[in-house]
Amino acid sequence: MFVPLERLINLNEGYRRTFKVAGRDLLLMVVDNQPLLLEDSCPHQGAPLHSGTLVGTVLRCKRHGIEFQLPSGRPLQASCPGLKFFTLAYEGDRMGIDV
Repeated sequence: MFVPLERLINLNEGYRRTFKVAGRDLLLMVVDNQPLLLEDSCPHQGAPLHSGTLVGTVLRCKRHGIEFQLPSGRPLQASCPGLKFFTLAYEGDRMGIDV
């Protein structure tokens, strides 16, 4: 089942918005002109990532400063797992997720 999240026309560089889909907190971002849908939870200790800072393509968790390279989701600190991404789906002029 397709769950629409946003109209394609609204997905500009710097876009950032949270959604709750099927009990999961998700973060939709546009980084380097690429839409990314990820779990809105830092894999280090579960802090929300929507309040993190983005400098270039590096997302920094506000709580403990763990940094992640986007779009790969790879942590810049070796002791932390990577970010969890979800596959985006498209239907007409909307972007969303299949659940």
